[in-house]
Amino acid sequence: MDALKLIAQDSFKAEIPAFSIGDTVRIGVRIKEGDKERIQYFEGTVIARKGSGISETFTVRRVSYNVGVERVFPIHSPNVDSVKVIRRGKVRRAKLYYLRDRVGKAAKVKEQLK
Repeated sequence: MDALKLIAQDSFKAEIPAFSIGDTVRIGVRIKEGDKERIQYFEGTVIARKGSGISETFTVRRVSYNVGVERVFPIHSPNVDSVKVIRRGKVRRAKLYYLRDRVGKAAKVKEQLK
């Protein structure tokens, strides 16, 4: 197992911002189209974080044209270009799966005041 950890250490990212469940984040994802590469942004609320180490992932949810869209991003993926925290959320749960059943203003997360 130590050999796997040594190999995985090369893939760790150093510049990951501190974000938690309930935060609204904007993720820049590298998209390859043929021989060209561009960055596409996905903005939404973090509803889950899973795993640890190199295999840690987080799930981001947003509503686009009245359809809920969720994407799972590996934190240390080379395709994840940037993660920027837009606003901090005040939540009391580790997973916000209950937001899937809510619509409109009921699906909002309160903002954390400093």
